[in-house]
Amino acid sequence: MLPDPNSLYGPLDPAPEAGYEDAPPRMGFFTDTSVCIGCKACEVACKEWNGVPENGLDLLGMSYDNTGALTANSWRHVAFVEQPRPADVLGEPVATGAGPQFLGMPGSQPPGRGSGAQGRTDFRWLMMSDVCKHCTHAACLDVCPTGSLFRTEFGTVVVQEDICNGCGYCISACPYGVIDQRKDDGRAWKCTLCYDRLGAGMTPACAQACPTESIQYGPLDELRERAAARVGTLHERGVPEARLYGHDPADGVGGDGAFFLLLDEPEVYGLPPDPVVTTRDLPKMWKRAGLAALAMAAATVAAFVGGSS
Repeated sequence: MLPDPNSLYGPLDPAPEAGYEDAPPRMGFFTDTSVCIGCKACEVACKEWNGVPENGLDLLGMSYDNTGALTANSWRHVAFVEQPRPADVLGEPVATGAGPQFLGMPGSQPPGRGSGAQGRTDFRWLMMSDVCKHCTHAACLDVCPTGSLFRTEFGTVVVQEDICNGCGYCISACPYGVIDQRKDDGRAWKCTLCYDRLGAGMTPACAQACPTESIQYGPLDELRERAAARVGTLHERGVPEARLYGHDPADGVGGDGAFFLLLDEPEVYGLPPDPVVTTRDLPKMWKRAGLAALAMAAATVAAFVGGSS
């Protein structure tokens, strides 16, 4: 059933909405990119637990990124965003988002030791472990013709690959470009938030393996409170660019079940700045198409009656 476009913006617990009675608290991920070290333990743990085929064995020439994006064979993707920026040695604002620049040949001394602080450049990595967002209003669910995609009692979205017919509708419907088809069988695959582990009271494999607790798992309401407190702490420590992404129940997808703390604009991490559930306008479109069809039928009848009289 397509969602009511008038009810898309506002708090919603998707499990009871999907028909679950006495559903447990909605579970999800909070990924704090400020403590991600890019170790890729999450990628490895996800593949090992879920039996995801190997890929990404070759570096892509994009820093240390070897998987490139979320795909049918990469349900977790650790992005490495390289940002050279001048050191704030003169009290001037630090310029973020600068383009690539030559950092010089390796030297025998630490950076700045030989040239002085004024000639030093700082270089930062923005690392983020990306994953399916498990949207509150999931367009992939709306367009799936076989019921392969379903909402779990934990509020997550899971693909049942045994009844997926490979139509690909969910791929074009996802506002984040998460879902992908596996080349050898054509079916759609993505993160399940380790649904089998959740049912056994276990933590998802990626969060279990994360050594810095960048990936945190738990009841979504608690995670949102924890995330807001973390942003406040970072602001107090002089990191004003820290912000949350996907946490707001009033956004275009009703809030995400997997949300992030970012240190720059969403576009820097390859995320859409204002995602909207792609099926939002379908009810209006069908209504207009129906009215157009009725008008066409009425015109045809009128022309036939007028021509025969």
